[in-house]
Amino acid sequence: MKVVVIGGTGLIGSKLVAKLGEHGHEAVAAAPSTGVDTLTGEGLAEVLAGAQVVIDVSNSPSFEPAAVMEFFGTSTRNLLAAEAAAGVGHHVALSVVGTERMPENGYFAAKIAQEQLIEKSGIPFSIVHATQFFEFSRSIADAATDGDSVRIAPVRYQPIAGEEVAQAVGRVAVGQPLNGRVEVAGPEQSRMDEFFREALAAWGDPRTVVTDPEASYYGSVPGERTLVPGEGAIIGEIRYRDWLGQNPAK
Repeated sequence: MKVVVIGGTGLIGSKLVAKLGEHGHEAVAAAPSTGVDTLTGEGLAEVLAGAQVVIDVSNSPSFEPAAVMEFFGTSTRNLLAAEAAAGVGHHVALSVVGTERMPENGYFAAKIAQEQLIEKSGIPFSIVHATQFFEFSRSIADAATDGDSVRIAPVRYQPIAGEEVAQAVGRVAVGQPLNGRVEVAGPEQSRMDEFFREALAAWGDPRTVVTDPEASYYGSVPGERTLVPGEGAIIGEIRYRDWLGQNPAK
């Protein structure tokens, strides 16, 4: 099966290409560095020729609300049009757990818009909602830093290893289209402030985590269960401390 991975050179995309290849599929990494640009449409027709499945794990280079909305809107429209022309039978997209629960967040709003375009396209689809990746823990802490403090809301939090996100997306991609959504999350749920308090200690980071019910997450204040999945989610097996032991620099 030929599977084209949009964003195939990134964190999740590169893992997907490797995993799909290990299982005998023709996995093609599509990204600007490989001559495929979803914003301009360059290279799309060529890379999609003969593809049965397209997986979109691309991401906006900017999280500024207008920029991220423009990125996902333009790239998704171009991609879906090219897929329709090529006869692609399954569109898979990676999104975020909780998008519908925090629509005032610029990034989440852009992902909602992307999902709506996919639903209306007429192409059979599957959307995978993932919780926050372990790999982004340090950048999340940095974004929440105020001086020597890291201000984190005491809400539920259930992050996951990027490897297990790629595994879940890959399995969905080679199956029948869901024409709906599935959630994936890590094996441990805790309070977000407690997670980061323990994480900073494990990193040897001197910053202090401050529990702040009004602390924002990339511009919006999450609710108690905004960032965690509901019933029926795919649950990973890798725990953060075990992952950190294998990835000490991350």
